[in-house]
Order: sequence, then structure tokens, then C-alpha cells
Amino acid sequence: MSDVQFHVTGHAAHITLDRPKALNALTHDMVLRIDEALTGWEHDPAVGAVVLTGTGERGLCAGGDIRAIHDDARDGDGTASAAFWRDEYRLNARIARYPKPYVAVMDGIVMGGGVGVSAHGSVRIVTERSRIAMPETGIGFVPDVGGTYLLALAPGELGTLLALTGAPVGAADALLCGLADHFVPSAALPALADDLAGLPVRDALARHVQEPPPGQLAAGRTWIDACFSAGTVEEIARRLLAQDVPAADETGVALLAKSPTALKVTLASLRRARRLGALERVLDQEYRVSRACLRGPDLVEGIRAQVIDKDRTPNWSPKALADVTEADVERFFAPLGEQELGLAPAADTTEEVVW
Repeated sequence: MSDVQFHVTGHAAHITLDRPKALNALTHDMVLRIDEALTGWEHDPAVGAVVLTGTGERGLCAGGDIRAIHDDARDGDGTASAAFWRDEYRLNARIARYPKPYVAVMDGIVMGGGVGVSAHGSVRIVTERSRIAMPETGIGFVPDVGGTYLLALAPGELGTLLALTGAPVGAADALLCGLADHFVPSAALPALADDLAGLPVRDALARHVQEPPPGQLAAGRTWIDACFSAGTVEEIARRLLAQDVPAADETGVALLAKSPTALKVTLASLRRARRLGALERVLDQEYRVSRACLRGPDLVEGIRAQVIDKDRTPNWSPKALADVTEADVERFFAPLGEQELGLAPAADTTEEVVW
């Protein structure tokens, strides 16, 4: 049985991620098959919209297959991971520019690569079960799949908070941060799917969209913006721990448990993404950073500690923020020459989707 299923009901084409035991984590084959399906549907006049969902009760997608990336980085030469990211990031860019409504149902857990195949869509739906995160710094990696592009656009410093800490957000906070567009109760999703088969997307949504339960981030904007606007990770941590706010102190402690290298590269990636502009340029940058992560020790160690052995005690190298130099960070952004992802030229000629 395939790990991704496709079917068309009425004028809605459906992509169903189907690896429930792995929380629908993406493989390279899944990425290629989704891209192939999008090509066919783009030119099919009978298809009016594409709908992305996942099987199982836990969520849409937990991300990429990081066990495979771990093994490739530890035992291989990194070419398999680089090839996966090349096709995955191209798919992310394609979803963002898709000429038909791309409806992503972000129910349950949506992390990492799951954000990449959903949050770039033109219609992004969250439920009361949604938990959306870019948790890469906890495994010695850096937000990718266009994550630094999305988080750079979030109000104030909310994106910096989410990028550095990997904290998950619910429906209201996902809407606040620009990671989603509409709240639909999970119980209404089957009826929404039925309506999408026969109605224009706007009309189908109008039947089911509601106000989400209250979130948490809006109430903390004062200390979040004050702390995460600092120019270095060290200063962010210092400000957090100096706040007379329990949530800020907890955030500071959580931050310092992440990979020091990943934290510094993530902050640099996010700040650079704000200047780069187009998604394609940011994906090009993320590809350089991801390739560089394969050459460092923290990615293998982080996946080992969090996913494989699950001892939750990664041995980061270097261990302290102060030991990660500016030169260390800059190496992650070094050009790749002929191996560049090369999406940026398309950014100047492609228009945003209007539906």
C-alpha cells in the first residue's frame, strides 16, 4: 500500500498522507508522488480545488522522515537527504504558487515538513486539535521547508519565539501568526469535505468557519517582543530570565536546552529571511543551511537523543552559546556553487495566487 493516497470527489482532488504509525511523516517518494499529482490536477479542468489531509487520529504530518536523515548523515554522504530536501523545497514553493485553491486541513499535530506541505497553501484550516510547530532546534537542525519565511512574517517577534523554542501553537495562535486562515471544528471536517466536492471553496468554508477558542500568545506580546527583538541568542536568553513573568522564565529555560549552534543559525536565518523577501529566495537559503547541518555533529546527536534512543539528553557540540562564533554561523550560509537549489530566479516572474 502506498504512503500517500489520491482520489477525486466531485471537483475536489484529495491528497491523503497515509503513514499513521509514523504520524504521516514524509518520505522522498511521497513528495515526488504529490508533485506528480499536482501536475495532473493543475491541467485538469474537472478539478477545482486540492484538499490535503492525513490519516489517523493524531495529526496531519509530523514532518520529514528524520530517522532516514539521521542514518544518511551518520553513515552515508548526505546525498540522499540533499536530494530529498531539493524535491521537498521545490514542492513547498509549488504549493505556494499553485493556481487552484489548495486547502490544507491542519488537524492535530503539524510539524516541520508537515508545515511545508500545508502552511504555504492558499486555504489553511485549523481545528481545536491543531498543534503546529517548527521544533528543529531541539534536534540540532534549523527551521526549513519555508518555515523561516513564514515565521519572519509573523507579527512582532512571535516568529522568533516559535523558531528558536520550537513551541507548538494551537488554532488561535496559528491564526495570529499567519500560519493558518480559518478555524473549523474537527467534528465539522467531514461535512466540509462533502461541501468542497460540490461548492466553490469560499461557499463551502462559509458553512463551517467559526471563531477559535482563545490563544495564549497575544497576552504575552509585551515580554515576547521585548525579549526576542534582541540581536543575539545570548541576549534573548538573558532578557527572558530577567523578566518577572513565569512564562518568560520557562521560555528562557526551554531555549537554553536547544542546540547552541542551531539556535544561532536559526536566529541568523530568520533575520536574513526578512530581508530576502520572496519564498523562493528563502528556500534557497534554507537549502544551504540544511546541507551544512549534515556536516555538523548536532543533527545526528539531536535525532538520536529525541527520536531514536529517546533519552532526551543530547550532548551538543559546542555545549555553550558563547562557544559558537560568528564564523561558525557564517559557514552555514556559504554558497553551494553548482549544487544550489536555484529557485530564486522564478520569484521575479511568478504572481501570487488569487482565487
